[in-house]
Amino acid sequence: MRIGIPCETKTMEGRVALIPAAAADLARRGHEVFIQSGAGLQSGFADAAYTREGVTVVADAAALYAAGELIVKVKEPIAGDLALLEKRHLLFCYLHLAAEPELTRRLLDIGLTAVAFESVTENGVLPLLLPMSVIAGRIATQLGTTLLHRPQGGKGKLLGGMASTPRGKVVVLGAGAAGGNAAALAAAAGANVVVFDKRQDRLAEMMALGPNVTALYAYESSVAEEVRDADIVVGAVLIPSARAPHVVSEAMVRTMEPGSVLVDIAIDQGGCFETSKPTTWEKPTYDVHGITHFCVTNMPGAVPQTSSLAISAAILPYVQRLAAGNAWRQFAPLNSGINVDGGKLVHPALQGML
Repeated sequence: MRIGIPCETKTMEGRVALIPAAAADLARRGHEVFIQSGAGLQSGFADAAYTREGVTVVADAAALYAAGELIVKVKEPIAGDLALLEKRHLLFCYLHLAAEPELTRRLLDIGLTAVAFESVTENGVLPLLLPMSVIAGRIATQLGTTLLHRPQGGKGKLLGGMASTPRGKVVVLGAGAAGGNAAALAAAAGANVVVFDKRQDRLAEMMALGPNVTALYAYESSVAEEVRDADIVVGAVLIPSARAPHVVSEAMVRTMEPGSVLVDIAIDQGGCFETSKPTTWEKPTYDVHGITHFCVTNMPGAVPQTSSLAISAAILPYVQRLAAGNAWRQFAPLNSGINVDGGKLVHPALQGML
């Protein structure tokens, strides 16, 4: 199969879907692999690293999409990509269509088939979402800590505190991979951490992080009470392939102390704060009721080298199956990932969204 790896076009998105070693594996299996010139540069992979592995470097996006049958990228296609996608293409990337009705309509109009990383499910796990969730969770705490600094518009509080000063408080909504990693980093920094979830096993895992972590069932009244005096709130609520629910209302945001911080990891799926709206790395934050909101839709793009290594390792076995012919449709994990099939919206979680 002819596999195309384009440059990412989202604002300040430096990841590349397949690193040279992964592309080499596909080439050794007899596939023709094409990459757009410069696609790996921000992740530390020059064009020459791909050509040494038998990958063909093409000059621009038009040449890349013309050459490829299977298009493997990281983030959802935007205007430039959509103009080049065709019905014959099989698209494999993050899509997050539940929060993107216009993108969904465009893909349906093109008539292609699209398999979403975030929908691929194997043994009850989302293996292609997991590595980026881990990274996003850690970035959420790192950024939230910095945004508390006064020069960033924060309340001027050191998250871990020190002798004679109180510790900061971090509330994390959701104890999956993203929330769990956000909580772990906050706890290691010395903050008092409150984690909400509805699964007892996850709450037990959070309690085991340390004596400065409290794990609570996500009753609405309990969330409102803990958010009120939080310094940082991290939203990491996930309903696979569906739009995220609003767990923190605007009324709750109004109760928070000015200079506090909200970080919405769930923004790719619409966000779990009522006051959330998508932002980019060029202008990552905005203020609502004195509270700093960070809602960048490609958080792991800030660390493209680490992210590219992680995502490439995760997706390669699935790319191998997709490239091997139509038998991939009988492989349940990939079948579960089909969002659009020949111009039809087929994923159960997306039914009725248009």
